[in-house]
Amino acid sequence: FQNFHGETRQGDQHFNEALAYTDQPVEAINYVSAHDNETLFDNSVWKMPPGCFSPTERMRGNWLATSLVALAHGVPFFHAGDELLRSKSLDRDSYNSGDWFNRLDFTGERSAFGTGLPPWGKNHAKWELMKPLLRDETLVPTAEMAQRTTAKFCELLSIRRSTPLLGLWEAEDIKQKVKFPGCGGAQLPGVVVMEVRNGPPASDPGAEPLCNSFARVVVVISALQTEIRLPVPISNTDGIMQLHPLHKTSKDELTREASVDEESNELVVPAMSAIVFVEPMPSSKNYKPCDPKLKFKPPVRDRPIIGDGLGLLSTDPATVPFRGHFEYRWKVYTDLRKTIQETAGSLTQFACGYQQLGFTKDEETGRITYREWLPPAQSMSLVGDFNNWNEGATPMSRDAFGTWEVTLPPEAIPHRSKVKFCALTPDGSKVYRVPAWIRWSCPDLGKFGSTYDGIYWDPASSTDDLCFKGFTAPRPEMPQSLRIYEAHVGMSSIEPKCNSYLEFAKDVLPRIKESGYNCIQLMAIMEHSYYGSFGYHVTSPFAVSSRSGTPDEFKALVDEAHRMGLLVLIDLVHSHVSNNADDGLNGMDFGQAESDSYFMTGDRGYHRLWDSRLYCYKNYEVLRYLLSNLRWWLEEYNCDGFRFDGVTSMLYHHHGLYMSFTGNYEEYFSMQTDVDAVVYLMLASELVKSLRPNAIMIAEDVSGMPGLCVPVAEGGIGFDYRLAMSLPDLWISLLKEAKDEHWGMNHIISRMCNRRRGVEKTIAYAECHDQSIVGDKTIAFWLMDAEMYTGMGDDGTQGTVAIERGMSLHMIIRAITMGLGGEGYLNFMGNEFGHPEWVDFPREGNSWSSAHCRRRFDLADSGLLRYRFLLKWDVALHALEESTGFASDEHLLVSSQHEEDKVIVFERGELIFVINLHPCNDYMDYKVGVREHGRYKVCLDSDAYDFRGRGRTVHDWVYFSAPEGVPGGPGNFNDRMASITLKVVPARSCTVYEKLLEGHAQQTGMDTPVAQAIRHAVDAHEASAEERREMADRVQGA
Repeated sequence: FQNFHGETRQGDQHFNEALAYTDQPVEAINYVSAHDNETLFDNSVWKMPPGCFSPTERMRGNWLATSLVALAHGVPFFHAGDELLRSKSLDRDSYNSGDWFNRLDFTGERSAFGTGLPPWGKNHAKWELMKPLLRDETLVPTAEMAQRTTAKFCELLSIRRSTPLLGLWEAEDIKQKVKFPGCGGAQLPGVVVMEVRNGPPASDPGAEPLCNSFARVVVVISALQTEIRLPVPISNTDGIMQLHPLHKTSKDELTREASVDEESNELVVPAMSAIVFVEPMPSSKNYKPCDPKLKFKPPVRDRPIIGDGLGLLSTDPATVPFRGHFEYRWKVYTDLRKTIQETAGSLTQFACGYQQLGFTKDEETGRITYREWLPPAQSMSLVGDFNNWNEGATPMSRDAFGTWEVTLPPEAIPHRSKVKFCALTPDGSKVYRVPAWIRWSCPDLGKFGSTYDGIYWDPASSTDDLCFKGFTAPRPEMPQSLRIYEAHVGMSSIEPKCNSYLEFAKDVLPRIKESGYNCIQLMAIMEHSYYGSFGYHVTSPFAVSSRSGTPDEFKALVDEAHRMGLLVLIDLVHSHVSNNADDGLNGMDFGQAESDSYFMTGDRGYHRLWDSRLYCYKNYEVLRYLLSNLRWWLEEYNCDGFRFDGVTSMLYHHHGLYMSFTGNYEEYFSMQTDVDAVVYLMLASELVKSLRPNAIMIAEDVSGMPGLCVPVAEGGIGFDYRLAMSLPDLWISLLKEAKDEHWGMNHIISRMCNRRRGVEKTIAYAECHDQSIVGDKTIAFWLMDAEMYTGMGDDGTQGTVAIERGMSLHMIIRAITMGLGGEGYLNFMGNEFGHPEWVDFPREGNSWSSAHCRRRFDLADSGLLRYRFLLKWDVALHALEESTGFASDEHLLVSSQHEEDKVIVFERGELIFVINLHPCNDYMDYKVGVREHGRYKVCLDSDAYDFRGRGRTVHDWVYFSAPEGVPGGPGNFNDRMASITLKVVPARSCTVYEKLLEGHAQQTGMDTPVAQAIRHAVDAHEASAEERREMADRVQGA
């Protein structure tokens, strides 16, 4: 399950102790009371004392406890009389108490509560506490309460009997069909949500579904004393949830009030109730299809403010001297949250700015309203194609807060028509600007160097055929390990052109999927007028980049990615904005005060290195703008999270310029820390998790700020991952400054493991887009340089010395980085196969050519070039991770880093990685330590012929471990309890060994289970590559 902080945990990890589990559900007997404990009612008297709970609430508390047993999987066990609110006068153990305390009136007329002090044995220590309770007649359950409880008990049993989905018999059915969507960051304390989906038995996949009536069942048990509303879990059959038929005739009035709000797609659960909702099978007469759009509507409930913001001080002692900083930061955050709640209702409502500002349309009347916050403007009017750019035709009026507004008749502005506003500045100048909240913005494609115009986007009013009719693919579930493919849509074409969203979805997404990635991180999606900025000089944050297509076409890309099981992250730029006033947001700066501006004033509002403007994060309207932007991308485009760019610039007043961070905590928590920006990021984290509990937040921070990826409630900033930005620097510095025979093993290991492992998660990467830009070099270029143009033809050999070295190290570097560097992995588009060209965007200096602004995927497809072997290795690595989950496994141990041998041995999860970085030494009969006794065998080998290696590793051999005594004791080897002696460890190779399962009949010559999974993935990839080669040949022939 996911805990409140979004961390995936097993029960024993959560409770910090070993928990016992049964092999099958039917071996578990579930109960909440028995003869040798207090009765359920007596227990509730202790837990729900008078003065805090009414008799009715105490009765309903009994119902909730009973429902946990009645609706759980396993065998339900009920103590006689629980259905009658039976009491034994608070007796702790009535085994020897006689009939006076054990009597049970099945009519419910007479309760044993208050019949006397229970026997001395196990009760005398609490006698003084019991006396006032047993004398309190208001605690005695009445006959009516007993009758209502019996009726509720029978109702629960009837519901359990109504469907085999409540009370599954097989463990695999539990794993496949049962989920708890109420967990994670958006959980409500005191509420349990269980979803059970129908399907054939796990033991017989070809059989009929277990249940004939319901496609799924959702159980909600709420101990809260108020009504709650929960988002309906996403359906896989597109049906509307309904209240269980037996609830509709319940004798409990509150139960009958439970419902499904179809308009908001929420479950309505009364106070202190256990409610079962069902989705009828599509073949049922009660089945009702739901609006597909409802599946993608996020919940709108804020995460509560919990904790004191000081939890980090107990987990990181180095933060203790800065307690005052954390207290101040927490106060600013909580005060701002309260202000937002008082003025806007909630944080999530506050982030709905796009529903009031910019262009909005009244769904009932069709009237169009345009609003713009611009306090310094002396006058404003809306201009565009719709009024022939007449400045006086559509004047706007100003409110007391500086928001200008105008309302137009229905269809007054045609879909896709150009719009701007005309404003009179304080100095009397007249300017035309693109609206801040514009949803699409384009230049005049017929004019070179033309400025951008806002485009009124309302496809619903158009009669044109739309490429996108609505999201249909469910969002993929969150993987244990993120394997991210960083991509730029515009430069993703094989041809020298700007690629489109639809072409990317058709041609590039299948490549990403077959390579084994489970997430794409899309760069340059937010509109930016300067193509060469790689998308980081944003001009219109709410608009998708028009170079690659329309908003609808981008939605189609996202939907197709989800259909393939790929998460979609947006490269989000909230750290700065383009200095371009003609085309974007900077045009709103008329030299006004910060309180009336999006930006800070003076030098504080300008980034010298980036030549861009900096937001004023303490400004209320700026917070609304930026937080609404987050919600816009999640809600309008159904994205799964963000990679926040330039976080270091936000965290500090000096923006990280000319700073060399040493790890001294005074560099992180001082007067140089921009608390306003930090608090904005805390708000952003909480908002995103409120809207989408499983959304991903990745921070690009070079400083190493402690707590960046710690939950807000514990004093952190709330990101899920940080980028391991030092790792690309490590590899580039090694390649530039030292021969590989002089590389230090300790140096590599220390840099790879230099992170707050177990506290903050990291995305590792060997290189990203930064190393691909013209003027820099990718790892492949540093390794092979000009020989990439002459030596990559495949003649069946290992190639020249430079090519063999380059390909070997290219594979090893990726294996080490993924294996040691973090809890997730990232790769920039094309680098997985050693792309031979740099990235050079069209510009005046290259005659506006796109020759180097593309990705030559055809090189990796070719059967005549060596690039395909690098790509196969990438596919194999991802298949290894997919089948074992090693990148997110908490077990990571480096057992050997031998400087002379140039050998690194490390364990990640159940795998043993053996890396030999020596340029020429093969080691025979080489001993390596292993975590556990057992049998080990190769599952992945970079020196294999499949990757155009020399084939020196013995693949058929099964290695039996030898004992090494007590770890750390006399004569022990590398502090491990066992070891294996490898036949050979080839020079410049990475070999991965898998521990065979006990009882697994492994024969010589057979692949291990993991090796089989890798082989299957590689074969599927090669089959797809062959299809692409055949298609390319047919096209060329035509």
